[in-house]
Amino acid sequence: MAGRNDPLDTNRDIRDDFRAQIREFLGTRRARVTPEQAGLPLYGGERRRVTGLRREEVALLAGISSEYYTRLERGNATGVSEGVIDGIAQALQLDEAERIHLLDLLRGAGTTRPPRRRPAQQRVRPTVQRVLDSMTGTPAFVLSGRGDILAANLLGRALFSPVYADPARPPNNARFVFLDPHATTFFRHWDQVAGDTVAMLRAEAGRDLYDRRLTDLIGELSTRSEEFRRRWAAHNVRMHTTGVKLLHHPVVGDLDLPFETFPVGDGPSQFLLTYTPEPASPSQDALNLLASWATTNDDIGQYEPANDSEPADSAETPT
Repeated sequence: MAGRNDPLDTNRDIRDDFRAQIREFLGTRRARVTPEQAGLPLYGGERRRVTGLRREEVALLAGISSEYYTRLERGNATGVSEGVIDGIAQALQLDEAERIHLLDLLRGAGTTRPPRRRPAQQRVRPTVQRVLDSMTGTPAFVLSGRGDILAANLLGRALFSPVYADPARPPNNARFVFLDPHATTFFRHWDQVAGDTVAMLRAEAGRDLYDRRLTDLIGELSTRSEEFRRRWAAHNVRMHTTGVKLLHHPVVGDLDLPFETFPVGDGPSQFLLTYTPEPASPSQDALNLLASWATTNDDIGQYEPANDSEPADSAETPT
């Protein structure tokens, strides 16, 4: 996406970007489903030029004509019914996040609105900040859909002090994950975090391909990180609203932190992120120690993480 088209170029059909995204997304989803997984017979061990489903096989499974599906995969999304979308989602074995992403892309391909100018910086209402500050025993943040940390409480800033060490404001989780060498130590299961981060950015791009701040971020990451480019090309999308994050903090060591996310008010793509360890666990003790450390450090946002090379515990079960 980034680098190939300028979202603010008004001398072209703005739907072309969405059509390209539809083509690439459906193509990658087709490639991952084998005929056996789809319940289709193979005749005489025929040699196939594709590893996944052919277009005509998707059409058969979805109950539509091959010509119609081919037009749709090429981005001709005019007048697609819910029934057709449901059939394609079932044929390609899409999960809920992928189905929503496809709907977003189809909706974008049918729009005629002009690209938006660079949006104003997202703000967090003072009442929301007061809610964060009242959660004294829980690290809490408000994040944007592109991974900007828009607000945090004191314990949240202490927990993410390595992220805040980047002088760029607002701090951005995706930039930290792919461009900061400390990320592979801070996230004990960095590979999974990297995949989740790209999947969330891909879903956000489907909601609004013309968010200039988002396209700028994707362009920067694509230019500077081979890991990001490879994952971005996979077109994976994911809902990541709950789970357990395994961290290694440079001050207090390992933390296993269950997290939950909640939408925040009427702000564009803002959500509340909280981390709550199990009571009386080592992670709770470490978080209590971190809270004490935070009260004695006046400028956590500028904290520079130590060069901690302690390896992650390979016996951990990935979350």
